[in-house]
Amino acid sequence: MFKILKNFFGFCGGENKRKFYLSLVLGLVLAIFEALRVPAIYVMVDAVIKDSVTIGTILVCLGIMLFSVTVASIVRYKVTMLQTEGGYRTCAGKRIEIAEHLRYLPMGYFNKNSLGYITSVTTNKMEQLANVATRVVMMTTQGIINTAMITLMICIFDVRIGFMAIVGVAFFFMINALLQRVSAKMAPIKHESDTRLVEKVIEYIQGISEVKAYNLAGKHSRELNKAIDDNTACNSDMEIKMIPYMTVQNMIAKSIGVVMCAMSIYFLINGSMALSECIVMMISSFIMYTGLENAGMFSSLLRVVDFSVAKAKEILELEAMDIEGSDVKPESFDIDVENVTFSYDKKTIIDDLSVHIPEKTTTAIVGPSGGGKTTLCHLIARFWDVDSGRVLLGGKDVKDYSMDSLMKNFSFVFQNVYLFQDTIANNIRFGQEDASMEQVMEAAKKACCHNFIMQLPNGYDTIIGEGGASLSGGEKQRISIARAIMKDAPIIILDEATANVDPENEKDLVDAIDALTKEKTILMIAHRLKTVRNADQILVVDKGKIVEQGKHDDLMKQDGIYKRFVNAREIAGSWKLWKM
Repeated sequence: MFKILKNFFGFCGGENKRKFYLSLVLGLVLAIFEALRVPAIYVMVDAVIKDSVTIGTILVCLGIMLFSVTVASIVRYKVTMLQTEGGYRTCAGKRIEIAEHLRYLPMGYFNKNSLGYITSVTTNKMEQLANVATRVVMMTTQGIINTAMITLMICIFDVRIGFMAIVGVAFFFMINALLQRVSAKMAPIKHESDTRLVEKVIEYIQGISEVKAYNLAGKHSRELNKAIDDNTACNSDMEIKMIPYMTVQNMIAKSIGVVMCAMSIYFLINGSMALSECIVMMISSFIMYTGLENAGMFSSLLRVVDFSVAKAKEILELEAMDIEGSDVKPESFDIDVENVTFSYDKKTIIDDLSVHIPEKTTTAIVGPSGGGKTTLCHLIARFWDVDSGRVLLGGKDVKDYSMDSLMKNFSFVFQNVYLFQDTIANNIRFGQEDASMEQVMEAAKKACCHNFIMQLPNGYDTIIGEGGASLSGGEKQRISIARAIMKDAPIIILDEATANVDPENEKDLVDAIDALTKEKTILMIAHRLKTVRNADQILVVDKGKIVEQGKHDDLMKQDGIYKRFVNAREIAGSWKLWKM
């Protein structure tokens, strides 16, 4: 138990850790003032028994009680505030810390770790720490401190009863240790169940259109319902397995009070304890029982807290890419890929590839699906680190740049666009928070999305759903391009930027991209002939190698992949539907 508490306090770190430690010190003060009730009761009981109650006696007892209750209330308020602030601020800070850490992990991490797992840790686990951990730590630590202080007070009055209290507390924590073992076994099972539930919820929501289109709502609902039922069963099983130990704990706690009362009466009968002390010991046994019961009841959740901390640490301790480079501004925007090899899960994706991309030129990358086109662009932008070889920007290895200074040089327009649940204006100025509305509108006009934005209920202040769910694919694509225009980076990577654009808007958008890309270094992953014909150089990538390289006309003279690619596209483009 104490190891878990120490681990949690260490996880909080910094100011929040100090708040928890200060709350423990104040908790001791609180316990002392609450324990003052015992001598106050003793003074009054002793005076009543000896028939020596005076106004002075009443005032002294009343003063001690009022002072104890008043100070205890103030201290309890401060303790609660410190631990609540420490818990919530820790979780808020750790969410941000995890998000920052994820920025610098290789993209491969996200390929082999499900969205459900990351979401579960950053939501469920952090929420458990914010809500559960604060109450658990507060009640457990305060219960232990109160029990220790009352036990000490009992020992001062009578060592014999104090010894019984200590033995009883020892038995109590022996059972609690068994409870902690059960909790430790159940915590990872609960985590797996929570993760599966989050995965199924996300999968169901993200795929709802396909589910409806193929009339699979029943099947997927059953899968989601099973995940919910399994999670319910897991939580119920966890509670059921803990109940026997918690019951024994409570029985021991109550038995301590019973034994203390019985022995106090026995000592009173044999004349070795005064009546006033006997009554105070009996009252103290109930006070001690309350604190002990609180400590035991909430300690059952400590393992869940510990497991949540462990999972958060697991992400934070993942080895990030070396981002401690220099804040470099490149002298040119030439890109050189020198003998680069890269593998993922022991499969070679890029195989000893070299290419020179001069600044302010357009390079189109084409080739069969899975040939390594996107991976090559990701290596250039250092989404991954190469296994061997090197990537140079302006003659300097991209590893020598700090990640932030490197990213300033790149803008991206991906085929699968992600927009945030925010206003359209804020999505366009993403990363450029100080951009004026005039700049936002200018970027939108260049990206051919100003007109449809103005037709929305609140124009640029319209809140779009998470992921841009309330917009069409073409609309999301154009807003993404407007975002890239806003950043105005010298290197632009386009991953089939016009893939989701309506035919009637495609020409305008292509013209806007042409205007955007003037005097820029452009890399485009393309499948449409229109977007590659005028490229300064075309790279045909297959099986991790550049198998053909040159301009359109030169490559058409070769009987290779590119020519077959062009011929296939021309045949596809000539297809027509005839009405019979």
